[in-house]
Amino acid sequence: MKTHLKITAALITSGTLLIGCSSPQQPVVSQSYPQQTYPSTAPAYSTSYGVVDSIQMVNPGTTSSGGIGVGAVTGGVVGGVLGNQVGSGTGRKAATAAGAIGGAVLGHQVQERNRASQAQAPLYQIGVRLDNGTYQTISQENVADISVGSRVRIENGRAYRY
Repeated sequence: MKTHLKITAALITSGTLLIGCSSPQQPVVSQSYPQQTYPSTAPAYSTSYGVVDSIQMVNPGTTSSGGIGVGAVTGGVVGGVLGNQVGSGTGRKAATAAGAIGGAVLGHQVQERNRASQAQAPLYQIGVRLDNGTYQTISQENVADISVGSRVRIENGRAYRY
């Protein structure tokens, strides 16, 4: 009966550790192009108007390679350690191996579930050459009718066709 309690406690502990150790992926931070200034004769109020220089689509939620990750490795280690504490002799070796394999599978599933919940819609990075000569990059969910060469108005961090 004590062995069943140890195994149950080991499984609950390993599951709790795996879930507690998983961390959500950090969101992708867009990098803006270097600021450059050019001589301009445009008035100061025109800084929110410009021409689209580039449009790039980025997928913020697809940083996974699909291979074995931290979840599987951590799960295997924790499962192996917990399995090693059960039994003695050949039974201990079998429990260690079973714990490592089970922990790796569980850790991988937790990591994949975490990645799936972090998936986001693609973002568009719109590079705009402003009328005053500076360059600004805007990230937004859609580009609607904006294309390279379009005149745009930048308002509250979004680009609108002008």
